[in-house]
Amino acid sequence: MEDDMKPSGGPGRPAGSRTNRPRQADIARLAGVSQPTVSLILSGGSAAVGIADETRRKVMAAAEQLGYVPDPIAKRLAAGQNNLLGLYTFTATFPTEMSHAYHPFLVGIEQESAIQGYDLLMFIASSVTGERPHAEVLNRVRLADGCLFMGRHLPIREMDRLLATDLPVVYLGRHDDFGDRLPYVGADYVTATAEVVRHLAELGHRDILYVRELDDAISAVDREAGFRRGMAECGLALDEGAVVRTDGSDLTTDRLRGWSERGVTAIVTEATDTDAAHRALLAAASDAGYRFPDDLSLATLGAPENAEHGPPALTGFVVPRREMGAAAVRLLTGLIAGDERLIRHQLMGCELEVGRTAAQVR
Repeated sequence: MEDDMKPSGGPGRPAGSRTNRPRQADIARLAGVSQPTVSLILSGGSAAVGIADETRRKVMAAAEQLGYVPDPIAKRLAAGQNNLLGLYTFTATFPTEMSHAYHPFLVGIEQESAIQGYDLLMFIASSVTGERPHAEVLNRVRLADGCLFMGRHLPIREMDRLLATDLPVVYLGRHDDFGDRLPYVGADYVTATAEVVRHLAELGHRDILYVRELDDAISAVDREAGFRRGMAECGLALDEGAVVRTDGSDLTTDRLRGWSERGVTAIVTEATDTDAAHRALLAAASDAGYRFPDDLSLATLGAPENAEHGPPALTGFVVPRREMGAAAVRLLTGLIAGDERLIRHQLMGCELEVGRTAAQVR
C-alpha cells in the first residue's frame, strides 16, 4: 500500500503538496527498514504482530518527522470494508425541519450508526433534480457496505437488479413483493388502525368514515385493511361509501355537511408525505365552522406534518419512527456481518394516542 498515508504538512513541506509528498519508501530509508515493513506497520494489520517494538518506533518516528498522518479511507479499503452505511430516499429531499415526518427516522439512523461504529453516506434521489435515473444512483450506493432505503414507493425494476447483487440492503417500511430478498423494518399499520377504530367504537361511534389519498402505497393499503378489520371486529356496518379516496380537491364544505347530515360522527384520515386529504379535511371543517370533537370526532393514522397547525393533541396512533430507524441500522449492520439468525422482516407496533379530537357521541 504505497499511498496509505498522507502528509499533513511536515517541516519544510507544504500540506497537500504532490511534488514533495513522501512515500513509504522515504519512511523506509529514514527508518533504515524495508518498504514492506513500513507498509505492514502503518496498516496496523495482524501481519505486523511479529515486528519488533524498536522497529515500530523507528517507523512511526520517521512517519511523524515526514509529516504523515493515517489515511482512514485507504485503511478501510485495505481491510475490505468502508465502514459506511448508505442512506437513500425516494422522496424529494432529506428533511431539515424537526416537524417533518422523516426527521425522527433520520435521528434514529444517525444515533444507531454512531453506536455501531459506522459513518453515513447520503445519496440524492433522482426525484430531487429530475436528471438522474434511479438506476444510476442505485449503482453508486455500492460505495457503501450496505444501504438503507426510505420512501413511499420503490422503483421495482431497479431494486430487483440491486437485490441481485451481494450488497446488504434494508428498507424502512413493509414491502413483501421481493419476499425474503428485501429485508425491512416497518410499522404494523393494520393492527394500529384497527385499534383506533375500536377506540372510536368504544366512544359510541357507529358511522365512521375513512378519508384516504388516491395512491396505493403499501402503507396506505395497510391502513385501509386495518380500518376494515376494525370495523368488522366491532360489528360496524361498512357500506360502499365508508372509504373515501381523494386528492383533497373535492373535500368541500357541502360534502362535509352532507356526511354529517347522513349520520357520520367520526372521520379517520391518514398521515402521508403530502397530507393532502388530511389538510383538505381540516380546511373544509374550518370553512364549515365545525370543531373537533364538538361537532365531529377526528382520528389520524400517524402524525401529519402539519399537526402543529391543526387541532391540538390529535387522536390516533404514534409511529415509532426513531426506533424504526435504529432497528433498521441494527438489521443492516447484522446483515453486513453475515448474521444468519436475523429476523429479516420486522414490524413494530404503533401506540394508540388518546388525544382531544375524539370524544363520546353527543
